[in-house]
Amino acid sequence: MPLSRSLSVTSLNGLPQWDEEDLPIEDLLLFEISWEVTNKVGGIYTVIQTKAKITVDEWGDNYFMMGPYYEQNVRTQVEICDPPLPALKKAMDALQSQGCQMYFGRWLIEGSPYVLLFDIGSAAWNLDRWKGEFWEACNVGIPFNDREANDALLFGSLTAWFLKELTDQFHDKPNIIAHFHEWQAGAGLILSRFRKLPVATIFTTHATLLGRYLCAASVDFYNRLDQFDIDKEAGERQIYHRYCMERASAHCAHVFSTVSQITGIEAEHMLKKKADVITPNGLNIKKFSAMHEFQNLHSLYKSRIQEFVRGHFYGHLDFNLDKTLFFFIAGRYEYSNKGADIFLESLSRLNFLLRVHRSDVTVVVFFIMPAKTNNFNVETLKGQAVRKQLWDTAHTVKEKFGKKLYEALLRGQIPDLSKILDRDDLTIMKRAIFSTQRQSLPPVTTHNMMDDSTDPILNTVRRIGLFNSRTDRVKVILHPEFLSSTSPLLPLDYEEFVRGCHLGVFPSYYEPWGYTPAECTVMGIPSVTTNLSGFGCFMQEHVADPTAYGIYIVDRRFRSADESCNQLTQFLYSFCQQSRRQRIIQRNRTERLSDLLDWRYLGRFYMHGRHLALCRMFPDKFEMEPNAPPKTDGFRYPRPSSVPPSPSVSQPSSPRESDDEEEDDDKERYDEDEEAERDRQNIKSTFALGPVSRGKKKKHGEYRN
Repeated sequence: MPLSRSLSVTSLNGLPQWDEEDLPIEDLLLFEISWEVTNKVGGIYTVIQTKAKITVDEWGDNYFMMGPYYEQNVRTQVEICDPPLPALKKAMDALQSQGCQMYFGRWLIEGSPYVLLFDIGSAAWNLDRWKGEFWEACNVGIPFNDREANDALLFGSLTAWFLKELTDQFHDKPNIIAHFHEWQAGAGLILSRFRKLPVATIFTTHATLLGRYLCAASVDFYNRLDQFDIDKEAGERQIYHRYCMERASAHCAHVFSTVSQITGIEAEHMLKKKADVITPNGLNIKKFSAMHEFQNLHSLYKSRIQEFVRGHFYGHLDFNLDKTLFFFIAGRYEYSNKGADIFLESLSRLNFLLRVHRSDVTVVVFFIMPAKTNNFNVETLKGQAVRKQLWDTAHTVKEKFGKKLYEALLRGQIPDLSKILDRDDLTIMKRAIFSTQRQSLPPVTTHNMMDDSTDPILNTVRRIGLFNSRTDRVKVILHPEFLSSTSPLLPLDYEEFVRGCHLGVFPSYYEPWGYTPAECTVMGIPSVTTNLSGFGCFMQEHVADPTAYGIYIVDRRFRSADESCNQLTQFLYSFCQQSRRQRIIQRNRTERLSDLLDWRYLGRFYMHGRHLALCRMFPDKFEMEPNAPPKTDGFRYPRPSSVPPSPSVSQPSSPRESDDEEEDDDKERYDEDEEAERDRQNIKSTFALGPVSRGKKKKHGEYRN
């Protein structure tokens, strides 16, 4: 059997691409196992869902996902069908004959991958017996009162049982690869290895269990990584059994991977296992046919956000919306882990700087972080009602004014403007003006918070005094609910809202990857991240000057909290100093980085992990060339050749005379098409990775471009 073919790399729009002949796919089956297959719990769902298409393109009908069965999810997301392989059908029948219900179909997402879903409730009667078998396999006991761990064991036991029934039908081929995500799927990996199944296994941790718990407790996590008593910390938090399942999975797998370098360092200390492969998270990138199209979307959705701001700040709208910038932070309500603490402190300092320098720029900051609420704030709803009433009044007066003006012009007369508006019109307008008066300040939150007195964001706002007063140049709005286009307040979906903002700020302390800044990047919106997030580390590795491309990376690893806060403040202040043209240039550059985050590029790291697992499980059939490292050496965006758009790094030596002169100066030195083409040419292909068959070793350097 041909175990390896040509591993040449082609290029599409400057982006390295694998050809389809890197592995004998017809002789392999790939199973991807996760608790979040068709079952959205967190970010892993996004990883699996967005990666499906490129994996289906590579593996075709030899790719299968395995997850838990939830009736509501299957009704809306899965089309039930028969398995394409008789062996799959036979293995399913073997489990169903023992009372374990399984469902096979296509997941209705891009790529339409096959899914195999296990009804863990139908197998719950086996729980005590399977706990005993799991104890024999790895000496890990699972308490009866931890339902999540019990469900994970049921799911893992069903997975291992199915793989055994399947492999018993095969002799020499096809070979099977099983990729397990997170500790909830890890039990299946442990049992598969314990039973010596002929399966190449991969285990990916997207964040260590103990890391999440420790960071949530506000400990100095990264500076004390080598000082923690791991067993003691896990035991005190009553997750020792879960921690053991995660650690055993990492050690049992043929290949252990993490989603970022920073998580790899964390896993090395928490799980005592160094990652074999780093598998960064990607996205499906929608590229526009014209460069200006995403800029048009920014303008469109910015105007929608401006409408909301007009209503929210009625009676206090004494700032120029054309010189107002929209910043936002979004994600789970993890006050410290997501960096909301340092962000609020930086906003206080930014407010001081803007007031001291008498800046005409206003910053409106949105916190999109779901929390417990008692419905909408009455004052916020009233604001939108007042705005709509004013719009209707203005529209009515405009119609009357236009009609009189039209009739006067038809008669060949220049109308007397003092007579076009009668007393009734003036009365209507005066009443409209009086209706905008309010005795209170614009609300900080759009909803009634359940725990208003103990809410960490609101308490910090009270401490730093950002109450949306007239003198504040920084305004704060907490929207404690996911965005929806059906909302009566801010009728925008999350993607539309992001496109309408100017800057996403995500100064996370604990972020194994960070999809929020990645989503900003692919939409052409600059963002702030940190060197403690996987995304931030990835950009530092791949982009020579991230700031010039609209990726501001705050150093939270090697600086004190106060120094990091000052750095973030400086980033925000320098962004506020940019002219409109500079922001447009920066958005163009940011959007060009989207190629880096496309699964067409990042999918190769998963390919390499699978190749490595095959070589370790089946060394007589597959062999990895030793000089083909899973790295991205040489793949790096250079610093833009034109003057960077940030005024912090392009300050004029003489006093600034006018925006027009500066914009003319930028225009002479910046050519968008030329710079974009230069970026495409500077993208270098990574080393091609793959196994080679015995007797067909590639010559030294043959894998390189």
